[in-house]
Amino acid sequence: MPFGYVSPEQEMRDKADFARKGIARGRSVVVLQYENGILFVAPNASRALHKISEIYDRIGFAAVGKYNEFEALRLGGIRYADINGYTYDRSDVTARGLANLYAQSLGMVFTESRKPYEVEIVVAEVGDAPEDDQIYRLTFDGSVADEHGFVAMGGVADAVAGRLKERFSEGMTLTEALDAALGALTEPGGERPPVSQLEVAVLDRTREHRKFQRLTGPRLERLIATGSPAETPPEGSTSPPDVSGALNGSPGDSAATAPEGDIDDGSGG
Repeated sequence: MPFGYVSPEQEMRDKADFARKGIARGRSVVVLQYENGILFVAPNASRALHKISEIYDRIGFAAVGKYNEFEALRLGGIRYADINGYTYDRSDVTARGLANLYAQSLGMVFTESRKPYEVEIVVAEVGDAPEDDQIYRLTFDGSVADEHGFVAMGGVADAVAGRLKERFSEGMTLTEALDAALGALTEPGGERPPVSQLEVAVLDRTREHRKFQRLTGPRLERLIATGSPAETPPEGSTSPPDVSGALNGSPGDSAATAPEGDIDDGSGG
């Protein structure tokens, strides 16, 4: 047997272990359905290096692992969506098509490259009704899973998914879904991350044309304060903070997305 020979089975196992260790070093990301769409929540102290982004009108992207690797995948997905939407029709761009594209790319890198991508991604598409929503989870080797309800990836994903399973229920409001996500991402007895270290976005089926919207600043603070039991006012006190502008915005709030028709390239909040 040649010196330095490694069986294909052992090589694949080594690659898989390498990729899993790299993904586990990061913080978990949670994606879950709520009554009006799909919610993305990720602990992220960076304001420039996004884990959550828009791909197309109804499609969002979330990732964990090495930033340069999943950023290359995200940009490739945007190019694919733009070309197909322009050449054929915008309705021809689907999360399923993007998931197939990513699966082929990840699978090819895993089998042909000496170093696999240390990434795990979710591609989600919001439909006209909750039963039409699509959430696809892709792992480093190109495997695809069609998820329903919620998904947690990266970090201690199994523990986060277990906590989220206890809190999740169908038809939750946005406030309830955000509270469930933050509760799942927080270790028992630990403190929830501050708003400044959270990246939160939604695919909101009630919005016109472009469904993706980032939740930041005062709007996110109001949603968290309303959903947190610690912030619930005692009986007989004033009513809880008004969150009617959490999604639609108010005159003093900055816009949550880029101007109509532009693609969110992740370069801004």
